[in-house]
Amino acid sequence: MDLELNQQHILITGGSKGIGFACAQAFLNEGAVVTLVSRSQSNLDHARAQLLQQGVDASRVHVCAADLTLASDAARALEQACVAAGEIDVLVNSAGAASRIPAFELTPDDWHDAMNAKFFSYINILNPALQRMAKRGHGSVVNIVGIGGKVASAVHVAGGAANAALLLASAGLAAAYGPKGIRVNAVNPGRTLTDRMQGLLEAEAAQHHISLEEATRRAGAKMPLGRVAQASEIANAVVFLASSKASYISGSMLTVDGALTAII
Repeated sequence: MDLELNQQHILITGGSKGIGFACAQAFLNEGAVVTLVSRSQSNLDHARAQLLQQGVDASRVHVCAADLTLASDAARALEQACVAAGEIDVLVNSAGAASRIPAFELTPDDWHDAMNAKFFSYINILNPALQRMAKRGHGSVVNIVGIGGKVASAVHVAGGAANAALLLASAGLAAAYGPKGIRVNAVNPGRTLTDRMQGLLEAEAAQHHISLEEATRRAGAKMPLGRVAQASEIANAVVFLASSKASYISGSMLTVDGALTAII
C-alpha cells in the first residue's frame, strides 16, 4: 500500500530513541524526510548515525536539539526544521515522560513538573506547527500519549492528568483545525519494549533474582497477546494515521496495547 508519504517532511519530537526513533525509521521507509528533535545533541547524533548506517541518504535526516518545555526553544526548533527541509507536513509528538510518584507523595512542584514534561513539551511545538499548517491548508498531527490518560493509576496521577489533558487537547484541536485541512489524532501505546522499559525489566530481574529473559517473559505473559509490543508496531499505527490513507480519521484516540485495557 502506498501511503503517499514520499518526500513529505515529518517532524518527530523525542525522535532519538524509543517509539519516536521507530517512527523515524517507518517514515523513512515510506520515502519521507524526517527532522528529529530531542534535548540531547549526543542522542540525536547517535540516532542519525544509526539511520545512515541503515542506508538512509543523509539529505533525508535532520536533527535539532531543543528543550521543548520552553516555548522559545520549541519555536526555534520548528523554524530550524522548516529552513532545513521545508514546511512540516506531519508532526509526531513523542517527547517527554512524567515521573511516576505515589499519590501521597505528590507536591505542587511534582504536578507542575508532570505538566511541563508531558503536556507543555507537546503543546509548545504543536501550537505554532498548527498555525503554520493552517496557512498552507494542509497537515497532520499524531500525538503519542499513553493509556494513563484514560485509566487512573495511584502511582501515575500527575502524569496521567497530563496525558488526559493532551487527549482532550488533541480532540479539541482536531475539531478546531479540521476546517483548515488539518487532522489531529492521538495514539495510546501500552507496554512497549523500548530502552526505558528495558531498564525497568532489568531492575525487576535484579529484584526477583531472575534473568532478563524471564522478566521479559513474565511481562509478556500478562498481555492478552502473550507478549509486549515492539516499538515498530506502535510506529506502524502512527504512520498510517499520519498518511493520506487515514484522510477521514481525525480526533481519534487509538489505543495500541494488545487488548490489555478492556474499555470502550
